[in-house]
Amino acid sequence: MRRIKIALFLSMLLIAGVVFALLWINLQERKRTLEEAEKISKISPEGADQRLEKIRFVEEKNGRKTWELEAKAIHQYQGQNMMTLEEVKVIYYSKDGRSFILSGNQGKVYQDTKNMELAGNVILTSSDGYRLKTHSISYQHSGKRVTSPDPIELEGAEIRLVGTGMWVNMEEKTFKVLSQVKTQWKGGKG
Repeated sequence: MRRIKIALFLSMLLIAGVVFALLWINLQERKRTLEEAEKISKISPEGADQRLEKIRFVEEKNGRKTWELEAKAIHQYQGQNMMTLEEVKVIYYSKDGRSFILSGNQGKVYQDTKNMELAGNVILTSSDGYRLKTHSISYQHSGKRVTSPDPIELEGAEIRLVGTGMWVNMEEKTFKVLSQVKTQWKGGKG
């Protein structure tokens, strides 16, 4: 009987330790997410070398639009080789004819690397009916990767997926939700 009590106590202690470790990891991720969101908002427009309002950039290659960027305002910081953007909308036109619209409240573009960060009500919609919502994303241009540590919600005509954190490799066309994944099949044809 004594061995059973000790075994139960050790089992409960182990379970409590695992729960505590998972809570600690989750809190650390949330803290990091808040710190990253604060980084975007810390840069004040007063130190900007240049300010533009209601802008629209379009890139074309071989007579075909590849992307468009619209923003309520842009602040350029020459010394940091960076721009901050307010009320951002980016439209990307893929070679296969699909388009993707990405929007968010504020962002940063690093001109030397073409890396981008977007925060605040980030929404990505695709022309084939998918919609992704999260708080922030980061785009690494050299690796064509998009990441987010935040909760995400992906919805299409037949599926709804929620989770925490994501990783997208645009070259390999792979998408991974990092934790707490829940999927709901909405039914449909087939």
